[in-house]
Amino acid sequence: MSEPELAAASTTTATRKASRWTRQLRGLYAITPDIDDIALLVAKVEAAIAGGAQVIQYRNKMATESLRHKQAAMLSRVCDGGGALYIVNDDAALARAVGAAGVHLGEDDGDVARARATGGEALLIGVSCYNDLSRAKRLVAEGADYVAFGSFHLSSTKPGARRAEPGLLRRAKRLGVPVVAIGGITAANGRALVEAGADALAVIAEHARRVAQLARPGARPRRTRSGG
Repeated sequence: MSEPELAAASTTTATRKASRWTRQLRGLYAITPDIDDIALLVAKVEAAIAGGAQVIQYRNKMATESLRHKQAAMLSRVCDGGGALYIVNDDAALARAVGAAGVHLGEDDGDVARARATGGEALLIGVSCYNDLSRAKRLVAEGADYVAFGSFHLSSTKPGARRAEPGLLRRAKRLGVPVVAIGGITAANGRALVEAGADALAVIAEHARRVAQLARPGARPRRTRSGG
């Protein structure tokens, strides 16, 4: 995408977001672990929010459809109570069904337009862009509300993940949407990613408290439920 095209994409996104989605995604972004025990999952998410997480992403690739719905619905209530922005991984229909604010899409989770059609115009849509700025530019032009890059460091949950370099965060800031860094982030290495331009640091929920102080300070966002 050329510089004029990039500028046009940013302007279009800014206009669309200003009319329907003004909340900024910032701070600590906690992702749930793959566990079946609902009570344990709730405890981990509550601890993450108490530890400073402003965003919770529900992700459980191993659960049955029934369990995913139960867990997602329970966490929606937890996030409502804790004031955290709630995002469901890969499933716009589930996000809308449980009243989540948004959905996060990987490269195998369908396209932005389909998620928007399924989840409604108010649905926040985030996309994984790995180490690919061209993918981020294209998806922002298609309507993505935030982009995520990484892995920036070796990740125990995804040891084979594609690696990204911090300079990518600086370049991605020109897209005009929040930028999330993910992958092996700890209290020791997270500060450099914030300084490089990350608006949010994504970690597994149980590690949230250790990384919270590195996330850029800001007011916790208010929830806006997805809808028509």
